[in-house]
This record gives sequence, structure tokens and C-alpha cells, in this order.
Amino acid sequence: MSLLAGIKVLDLTRVLAGPWCTQLLADYGATVIKIEKPGVGDDTRQWGPPYAMNEAGDATAEAAYYLSANRGKQSLTLDFAQAEGAALLLRLVAQADVLIENYKVGSLKKYGLDYDCLSKLNPRLIYCSITGFGQTGPYASRPGYDFAIQGIGGLMSITGERAGLPGGGPQKVGVAVVDVMTGMYASTAILAALANRATSGLGRYIDVALLDVQVAMLANVGMNYLTSDVLPERWGNAHQNIVPYQAFETGAGQLVVAVGNNGQFASFCQVLGKPEWSLDQRFSSNPARVAHRALLIPLIEACLQQREAAELAQALDAAGVPCGPINNLAQVFSDPQVQARAMRVDVPHPSAGSVPQVRHPVRFSGEATAAMQAPPTLGQHTDQLLQEMLGLQAGDIAALKANGVV
Repeated sequence: MSLLAGIKVLDLTRVLAGPWCTQLLADYGATVIKIEKPGVGDDTRQWGPPYAMNEAGDATAEAAYYLSANRGKQSLTLDFAQAEGAALLLRLVAQADVLIENYKVGSLKKYGLDYDCLSKLNPRLIYCSITGFGQTGPYASRPGYDFAIQGIGGLMSITGERAGLPGGGPQKVGVAVVDVMTGMYASTAILAALANRATSGLGRYIDVALLDVQVAMLANVGMNYLTSDVLPERWGNAHQNIVPYQAFETGAGQLVVAVGNNGQFASFCQVLGKPEWSLDQRFSSNPARVAHRALLIPLIEACLQQREAAELAQALDAAGVPCGPINNLAQVFSDPQVQARAMRVDVPHPSAGSVPQVRHPVRFSGEATAAMQAPPTLGQHTDQLLQEMLGLQAGDIAALKANGVV
């Protein structure tokens, strides 16, 4: 039995942060019911191309963006802006363990779907709100998108090439990393609330904000600033605290070198044929290497120009020095380690035949995670859920469809 078997989650989220959270819960075996507006659905269903292709080579209606964050869920189309729809959703809430939403602050209250109302109906309900800026503060009413949050929260100021160098300037991260991390934080908060409910018997309200998450994930760079009051610089592919820890151009190809301690630096020097560097007081410790970065890095670059990246990577790997190529995604998914870990999985899909998925990265002993199921088509499980959970008959469902409620 999977870890969250028996846990029912109502997913009232769209785009990425919320769906990422609920996808993680589905991976762990929760029953996740994705509530979508009839005829429209999650915004990301339309965020293509690319779209999944069917066996004839034609594009389906399933955008790759949507497919990235919605596996393992059931789709129920329901218009809770209508009184009948809101009443149906309240009946589902009474049976739910978790509700997750990412609407603007206060916008669900007019439908009686805010935490104060729903906790009276179901005191065991864990209710998680994901917004750009949280439920309080001067920005609470603002919409929040990953790109804007990366700017506001300082992440772009420390990402990108150094000022004055070609391509220098702030850059966003290539993946919507704040959305993904917000989904991760929200999922761990929900799991903590579920654990607490096992003893207290009561649910919780959880307030998760993209900006809060982005500030928290500044990690060591944020702490560098807080302890020194010195604004961090952008370092491109170099590291502000560790040397050598960056990408280098070799005589043939680029190579990432990540020397994490003095022993690894000594091994690195041996491979380069420069053992004396590790004994030089200017380079023998990491603080000394950071202080003399401008001297050491050109010396390393000159050595690496005489070597090929592939050959050098083999030698460094054999010496225990962390390193690697800068792969494109074709190289990533063909990498023997990635393939050995079966990170790509193809799962059956009702309109595409099958769709690729990236496997959940955590492995447990036993059957802890759920069998992978493709992201649902819009409204795929509406009839089934209304019958099984609410006891509606075919005629009732037909009437609801005729009125645009489902």
C-alpha cells in the first residue's frame, strides 16, 4: 500500500506551484481530485506548443507544460461559481482530508469556500493557500508569477554573468524554480499537518507565499549578506565561496569542476600535472584560493586549454574530483546513469496512446509510491467521481451538464 493511500485531496490550483504540490501527493498515493472549470480547465492545458502527439503523429490537446505537473490525478469539471456547483464541492469537502487552492486572497470567501467556512464543515480539513505574496502584508492582493518573484526576491540579482563581462547582467533561472520550490514547501507542510492531525484530530490552515519561499531559498547567499551586510555579486558559472568551482573551457569542450575540499584540490592539481599548487600557501586552503582567485583561475585555464573535456573528465573522475559536462536535454535523457535510474517513464494516455513522464525522484523500500498514471484529460473522471463519491445517478449528471455546472 502506498504511503498516502486513503488520503483525499481536492486540488483547486492551476499552472505550476499548486499542481506541482498535488502531483507530489499523488505520487505518494493520495487520491487527488483536480477541480477544473468546465470547457476551460487548467491554464497550462493551452500553454503550447509542444503538445503530446498521438500514434498517428498528430498533436493532441494536451500541452507538455500541463503534462509536467498533473500525473496521477483525477479531473472533475465543476463550476462552483454556480450555486449547484458550490453545493457539490461542499459535499466533496466533507469527505476530503486536504484542500489546496491558489486563488487571489479572499476570492473564495464569496462562495463559502474559505478556510473559516470549510473548517466548520470539516474540522479535520487541512487547507493550503498558495499565493504570490501570502495572506498578509502590503502586497497580499497582488498576483504573483515566478518570473516577477525571481526579480522581487533577489534571485535574479545573483544569477547571471558578472557585470562587465560579455552577457553580463541579471538572469532568471531556466526553470520556474520558485514555483517548483513553493510546491515542494507546500507538500512538506501538508505532510507535517497530516502527521499532527493523527494526534490532535484537527486540521490546519497553511499559508504559502512564492516570495517567502524565494527569500528562504537564497540559502547560503542570503546568509552571506545577513552576516556581512555586503551585497553579493553575480558570479556566472563560478562560486562566490569556493574556488575552483565553476565551468571551464578546455581545448575541446566545456567542463564543470566542483572542488569541495583541500584533498580534492590536491587530486585536481595532480591530474593537471601541477602538484606544487596544492602546497603553495596562496592556494593550499579554500579561503586562500578565494583570496587569490584572480591569480589561480587563469593558471587553471591555461592548463585546461591543453586537454580535452572528455579525457579530462575521465581522469578527474578516477581521481575522485567532482566534475562533469554541460549536457543538453537530449544528452541528459540518454545519459547511462539517468537511464539506469529509469527517470523517463512512458505511461498510457487516452488520446495520445502514451505520454512521457519524469519519474518521481525519491525511492522508498516497499511499494510506497503509487503506480504512475498519466495526467487526466479535461473532465475525464467527472461522471465516475460524481457517482462514486456523491451517489449521483446518470440522469442527475446529465442535468448538471445541461446547465453547465459540470
